[in-house]
Amino acid sequence: MARKVADAGLPAVMSFAGRVDSLKPQPLTMRVGGFGGVAGFADYLRSNAVTRVIDATHPFAAQISRNAVEACRLAGVPLVALTRAPWIAQAGDSWTHVDSIEQAAKTMVGEPRRVFLAIGRMHLSAFLGAPQHFYLMRLVDEPAKPLAFPNAKIVIARGPFTFDDDLALLRTHGVDLVVSKNSGGDGARSKIDAARALGIDVLMIDRPELPDRQEMHDVNAIMAWIAHPTDLGV
Repeated sequence: MARKVADAGLPAVMSFAGRVDSLKPQPLTMRVGGFGGVAGFADYLRSNAVTRVIDATHPFAAQISRNAVEACRLAGVPLVALTRAPWIAQAGDSWTHVDSIEQAAKTMVGEPRRVFLAIGRMHLSAFLGAPQHFYLMRLVDEPAKPLAFPNAKIVIARGPFTFDDDLALLRTHGVDLVVSKNSGGDGARSKIDAARALGIDVLMIDRPELPDRQEMHDVNAIMAWIAHPTDLGV
């Protein structure tokens, strides 16, 4: 999306929450950090004469998306969400669905398992209440302080990952359960495909509910929308 906007010569700012230590270079002006809630976001839109907002955040960054909808409503700026279609279970998948990370953590009772905890670093502590398991965690950055898991392995790597990458990862560490957010799209699905190929169970965390908003899955469609927005983001 950023490349398409830049190639079109459109003035744009790409905003990041600042959850990782090192960001990939982008072809647009970059800003890092929050706006100060809905009011701050709306003020930013007004003071910078923003005329379009594309919400391309992770589908589990729910608060950012909620704030964007409300801020755009207050500022009268059209909004569209660039979203990934969610993953759908296929033949051979063994999924258990849960509504939240907290619910996923509550299911982690019983005998020790070897778990690939593929949820990012922000919510790892939710699983400290089930210390009997081995946890494999793949993170973009080294943790700022040691994690309090008695039996864990941290792999530092930045995706996207291939099917062969994740097949080897799950085999090497003897994983028998994958805990994953339903992020959707292609960039993070290799672990789901690898789990299917190996007959590994998946604890699938469903997406949070978000306010009604216009959504598109296609970058070219959004480029057309930029020229002719069809609503004010609700």
